[in-house]
Amino acid sequence: MNDGTITLPWLVIRQDDNGNRYRVGRYATRSEAQDIADSLDSRGHRQLYWVERVGQNGQNGQSGSK
Repeated sequence: MNDGTITLPWLVIRQDDNGNRYRVGRYATRSEAQDIADSLDSRGHRQLYWVERVGQNGQNGQSGSK
């Protein structure tokens, strides 16, 4: 399959001060996604960033740290 869900299964999610959640980007590896989340988190804003894995059916699944 050449679906983005398969090739880019890791998401970086941002939650703002009002609890709204946004997808920041999709990445091939958890490490790559975590590096982005850590970089954004280190900027000192009040937003929360974390990593999630997209499940095989395209739904968000396993959460990472943050």
